[in-house]
Amino acid sequence: MKQAVGGKFKVLSEEQVEKIHQAALRVLERVGLRVESEKFLKIYSDFGANVDFKTGVVKIPPKVVGEALKTVPHRVVLYGRRPEHTMDLSDAKVYLGTGGAAVRIIDLATGEARPTTLQDQADLAFLVENLENIHFFQCPVVCTDVPKEVVSLNSFYVALSGTTKHVQESATSPEAVDQVIAMASLIAGGEEELLARPFISFVCSWMVSPLKVDVGVAEVLQRVVARGLPVALSSAPVTGSTAPATLSGLLTLVHAEELSGIVLAQAIREGAPVLYGPVPGATNFRTMGYVGGAVEAGLMNAAAVQLAQHIGVPTYSDAGLTEAKVPDIQAGYEKAANIMLVALAGGNFIHHAAGMLESMLAVAPEQYVIDNDICGMALRALAGIRVDEETMAVEVIEKVGPGGHFLTHPHTLKFARSGEFFQPKTADRSSRADWERAGRHDARDRARKIVREILARPRPKLIPEEVDSEIRREFRILLPHK
Repeated sequence: MKQAVGGKFKVLSEEQVEKIHQAALRVLERVGLRVESEKFLKIYSDFGANVDFKTGVVKIPPKVVGEALKTVPHRVVLYGRRPEHTMDLSDAKVYLGTGGAAVRIIDLATGEARPTTLQDQADLAFLVENLENIHFFQCPVVCTDVPKEVVSLNSFYVALSGTTKHVQESATSPEAVDQVIAMASLIAGGEEELLARPFISFVCSWMVSPLKVDVGVAEVLQRVVARGLPVALSSAPVTGSTAPATLSGLLTLVHAEELSGIVLAQAIREGAPVLYGPVPGATNFRTMGYVGGAVEAGLMNAAAVQLAQHIGVPTYSDAGLTEAKVPDIQAGYEKAANIMLVALAGGNFIHHAAGMLESMLAVAPEQYVIDNDICGMALRALAGIRVDEETMAVEVIEKVGPGGHFLTHPHTLKFARSGEFFQPKTADRSSRADWERAGRHDARDRARKIVREILARPRPKLIPEEVDSEIRREFRILLPHK
C-alpha cells in the first residue's frame, strides 16, 4: 500500500502536551490506581511502584514510568498474510480500519436491525478484504450465536478465513488467548513464524475509568504479553461521567491510565510490543449518554496522538463513530470530520473508521463501503499536493496560452489518471437529468449494490484445506465447512 503520513495537524502546542504529560505523572504519583489483585499488586511493586497491599492502591513515581518508557518499543509492525498489508506503526504513519464490537447489524435484505452472528463476522471480513482503503480488520461484531468459551477462537477463525489483512480482536480469557495463538500458529506454519510476522494482535480494555484495573482483562493482557504478541491497551473514559468534564481533564486522566498500562506490560515482559490506546468519549449533557461522534471526541483523539508521539509509543486511535442509527447524513458528517482530524494528526492504527453506527452498538454492510470512500478521501488529503516543475506546469500554461483550454493536452491526460484526484465509488457526480434517468439513487443505494456484488463473488480458500481440516479437528469451529 502507498504509505500515508499525517502529523501536520496539531491541536495542542508542545507546551500544552508537556503540561498534560506532567499532570498525568502527578496523578499516577499522588492518586494512583486501584488494583484488586495481589498478583498484579506484586507485579507493580516488583517494578518499583509504591503499593499499599491493604488498600490495593498503586502509586507510580515518574522514575518508574521513565523506566518503562525505556523498554517499550517505539515501532510495532503488524502484518497481513500478503506483503501489501504490512503496517509499520511508527512516527505519524496512518492506517485505517474497522472496530467493534457491535451487537446489532442492519440486515442488507430487510433494512431492519437484528442480532449479529458468526456468519455476519465472516461476511464482513470478506467485504473488508475487497475495500482498498480499509487496512485492517478488527472483528466488528459480537457473535451472539456462539458460546462465550469459544467466541474468541471462532471470531479470529472466520476473520482469517475471509481476509488476508491484519486481524485484531479481544479475548474472553487467558485460555482463549492460547486457543487463538495455537490456531493462528497452524495457519502461519508454526508459533515462531507467527511471532516473527504477527498477522493477528489483541486489544485489551484493561482499565475501568477512572483508574481502576479490570483484573479479569488484566489476566488476558498478561497472557498476551507473555506470549509475545502485540496488544492495544484500550482505555475509554467519558467526559463528565468517568472522566472530568473538560477535554484536557480527560486527556490528563487517560494519559495517566495509558502510562500505567505501559508500566504493567513492561513489568510483565520487558520490550513487550504495545499500542497506546486511548478511546476518549464525549457526553451528551442533556441525557448523560455517550457520544462517540462528537467533534470533541475527534479533538481529544487527535490530541491523544500527540501525547503518544511525545513518549514515542505507537497509537491505537479512535475515529469514525456516529450516533446515527442508519447510514444517513449525520453518519457522514460525524465520521468524515473525526476521521480527517485523527488521520491528519498522525494516528497510527485508527480503528472504528469503518462500518460503525449507533455509537459502537451497530454496523451496516453498506456503511463499510461508504466509509471506504471517507477513508479514501482522508488518505488523499494526507498525500497533500505535489509541487514540482512538472505539476506547476508553467510550460503547459505557456503552450495553451490566454483563452485556450487544457482538455486535450497530454499533461491533462496523464494527470487525470495519475491518482492526483480521488474517485469515490458511492458519490454521484452526474448531471441531475442523468441521475433521474438512472433511478434517483443515493449513496446508500449505490453502497448496497456494491456490497451485494462483493458478497456474491466466489470466496477464495485463504486457509489451505489441510490446515483447515487440522484446525477443525483440534478446535470447536462452528462455521460450517464449505
